[in-house]
Amino acid sequence: MRISACQMISGTDPEQNILEATNLIAASAESGAELVVLPEHFALLDKPERQLAIAETFEDGPIQETIRVAATRHHLWIVAGSIPIKSEYNRLCTNSSVVFDPSGNIVARYDRIHLFHFQNQNECYDERFHVQPGQQPVHFKITDWDGETLTVGLSLGYDLRFPELFRQLNQPDLIVLPATFTAMTGRAHWATLLAARAIENQCFVVTSAQGGQHECGRTTWGHSKIIDPWGSTLSELAQGKGIVIGNVDLAQLRAIRNTLPALTSRTLY
Repeated sequence: MRISACQMISGTDPEQNILEATNLIAASAESGAELVVLPEHFALLDKPERQLAIAETFEDGPIQETIRVAATRHHLWIVAGSIPIKSEYNRLCTNSSVVFDPSGNIVARYDRIHLFHFQNQNECYDERFHVQPGQQPVHFKITDWDGETLTVGLSLGYDLRFPELFRQLNQPDLIVLPATFTAMTGRAHWATLLAARAIENQCFVVTSAQGGQHECGRTTWGHSKIIDPWGSTLSELAQGKGIVIGNVDLAQLRAIRNTLPALTSRTLY
């Protein structure tokens, strides 16, 4: 399966951000992608109250409709990085990854479970005040153009630091991780943690990130990449807007799992 990770530098204008996302989807389709992954917060990267202001009802709203139309137009799968979805609490929304199939149907939704909390001398983030956490891991099945069926596990950003989540994704063939990593934490931990998730779960990992200096003042790490089950980076975009293209080779995945059957050797203590 050919996959594309879209890297963006989302700003404070949702309409412009969504237009850029659809342009990257079109570029991905032209490159032969069957699955396209948008970054976390692709529609808006701004203050929490702005996220709440554009939050949509699940399965209804201009952000979801635009991605649905793009999926049908280009006839591909799209993981819509994250979209703010209204919750039962007016002051909270979920940070949700919504998956569209080539017919425009929503086939999966994952609400990020782990809420980001970080503070140093220059930056302070605490999502507990505006994000409602998800409650369960989510995976879905996808059939590629060759008729192969893959299990895809969903995750978002800060989830990367919690390996126990990925163990509950039904031994996925592919882990998808849209992200908005800070430059500071990304420089220190991004590559190491991504490789670890691929190696320990013996699967491919695709991450679609925000990567640059944003209008709201944030600087994100970027480095969207596709990683194979041995932990090797197949393709990567360090900074700026663009797409990262790579192939999920199931024959390679099976060979690694057969040669080193770590997943079947696990023992719980």
